[in-house]
Amino acid sequence: MVVVRLENITKIFEKKVVAADHITLTIKDGEFFTFLGPSGCGKTTLLRIIAGLEHPDEGKVYFDEVDITEMPPYKRETGMVFQNYALWPHMTVYENIAYGLKIRKLSKDEIHKRVMEVLDLVKLRGLENRFPTQLSGGQQQRVALARALVIRPKVLLLDEPLSNLDAKLRIEMREEIKQLQRKLGITTIYVTHDQEEAMVISDRIAVMRYGRIMQTGTPEDVYKRPENLFVATFLGRYSLINGIVDNINGNRVVLKFSWGKVTGVLTNNRYRLTKGDEAVAILRPEIFKVTKKNGEEMNTFTGNVEWVSFVGPYIQARIKLNSHSILVNLDPWVKASIGMPISVHASINDIIILPSKEGEVF
Repeated sequence: MVVVRLENITKIFEKKVVAADHITLTIKDGEFFTFLGPSGCGKTTLLRIIAGLEHPDEGKVYFDEVDITEMPPYKRETGMVFQNYALWPHMTVYENIAYGLKIRKLSKDEIHKRVMEVLDLVKLRGLENRFPTQLSGGQQQRVALARALVIRPKVLLLDEPLSNLDAKLRIEMREEIKQLQRKLGITTIYVTHDQEEAMVISDRIAVMRYGRIMQTGTPEDVYKRPENLFVATFLGRYSLINGIVDNINGNRVVLKFSWGKVTGVLTNNRYRLTKGDEAVAILRPEIFKVTKKNGEEMNTFTGNVEWVSFVGPYIQARIKLNSHSILVNLDPWVKASIGMPISVHASINDIIILPSKEGEVF
């Protein structure tokens, strides 16, 4: 396997579109690493630079300690799975998978051995004589994955490979891809705009915006300890309450707003907050519990249900609080109806506080 290192990678397209803005990053040996961000943030461009399909305007790409920036794609020993799978319709499953081995001039026996091994790996044995048009979307995705794996790459690159699948199949395939990656131990770099997919499948995530990496960390890090307001609001659902810092003790912040106060945790110690600063509380819907306490107690919110939906494992409701409203997840046995009064409570450690304007960094 291999360590992938990006050093000061910069890529600017026509009309001054910055796809990569001086990015320095190390992806560990055997790691499942994901670039996550909205469309146009530069995540696919970074993947293509690693693959050699794009050339950076500045910076270097290293595999272990070898500079491969000028190395052509076919010499980098990477396997890539594209968003549209890019299967040849006139070739059978076997021929599609074997193609990379043929151009490497392996013997017929070795090709057959490797193709059948990888067919077993992706659970497609018995379908080798079918054409892509005779396969389901999930089967086509497996063929594309098998074609990338059969060459035994040092690095596996996946560019939104599940985006063309229906919701249920996406869940099944992301679990299979993760299990396969763990079994092979191959360094894998994944691109997606789907937050849940990234959280489930990744060892670490780089959240991107406008060609920059806003935060890198484990799924738990980026979700529970976001370093800035963009990361906090890009991952998962949330409610925001803007206010003024009323008191601060270490990383605990009391935020005052027009109709009350809330206490939470400042998740990034690079920011300096003082009394009177503008800040925002980020409230995840899953942090709330129904309570009999009234709204005068800290972090207890009392209002009326203005919207409710049965999701299955939980009930999602929006509670109107004066000029604000908050989204909450309730246990499925809670009987919530529109107009019903309700009080919910959240722990201090579950409420994220961040500067509303990113504050002063030191």
